[in-house]
Amino acid sequence: MDAQYTLVRIYLFVCRHYRGRLAATVQRQSNNDQPDFTDEEVLTIYLFGLAKKRETISEIHEYAEDHFSEWFPDLPSYQSYNRRLNRLNAVFSPLVEKALEEIDGEGFRKNMLRIVDSMPIMLAKGSRASQATVASKRIVDVGYCSSKDTFYHGVKLHVVAERRSDQLPLLRRAGLTPGSENDLRALRRVLPEIESGVLCGDKAYCDGPLKEQLAETQNLDLLTPVKKEKGQRTLSAADKLYSEAIGRMRQPIESLFNWIDEKTGIQQASKVRSYQGLLVHVFGRLAAAMLILALNP
Repeated sequence: MDAQYTLVRIYLFVCRHYRGRLAATVQRQSNNDQPDFTDEEVLTIYLFGLAKKRETISEIHEYAEDHFSEWFPDLPSYQSYNRRLNRLNAVFSPLVEKALEEIDGEGFRKNMLRIVDSMPIMLAKGSRASQATVASKRIVDVGYCSSKDTFYHGVKLHVVAERRSDQLPLLRRAGLTPGSENDLRALRRVLPEIESGVLCGDKAYCDGPLKEQLAETQNLDLLTPVKKEKGQRTLSAADKLYSEAIGRMRQPIESLFNWIDEKTGIQQASKVRSYQGLLVHVFGRLAAAMLILALNP
């Protein structure tokens, strides 16, 4: 898609949704409440830069300065732009929801197949994980990523997504927890909002009593692979087949995570220096990814 056309569409999207409630959440209490370089321009450049595969804020700023200076004649210095962007951190999560509405505005539907999983957002990893202190005053701590077999200093992005036929799953819920937090504990916070249908997850979400409770009170079937009992060496043939079937059902969420990371570089957050910057990094990149889906159905 033509870059200028994409830029215009992203700008119109931002303008349509930013004015009003979103703008009020970050309203300035100063004499400079109407800057020449608008908040809409700050957000547009960031989302557009991510869509064009510029991974860091400095690369995004440089790209706008080099190629679109006539479009943004009041573009401030990188330092000022970065401060403005971090101040808008609360806007990105609602923008994710607005981008999803551009794809499918129905939200949760009954009897759908949902998948739950988490992915690590790494500010530091390996030997540096235990010494890192970036953004540590809020929710960042040391976690372990089994798929990469490494410890990391960061957070977990927890996602509930709707499985779709021959398409990437559609994001329905997303939230952050410390990297060390148990996946099932994070899921319990959003379970009251999910009713009917099937919720599929990996072994981290195994909980027999919870499964029975959800089936009885919310008509929700929680499906997870079979865990070995204490001292059990192998699963029965039937349990292996069942677990493999669950694995195939939940595989698309891995594809979704890989696609978001490929498009936005969300998993590596080594340039983040503050809690506000972390929120911009995670939810800004989710918003950009969902906008890419909306603009390229």
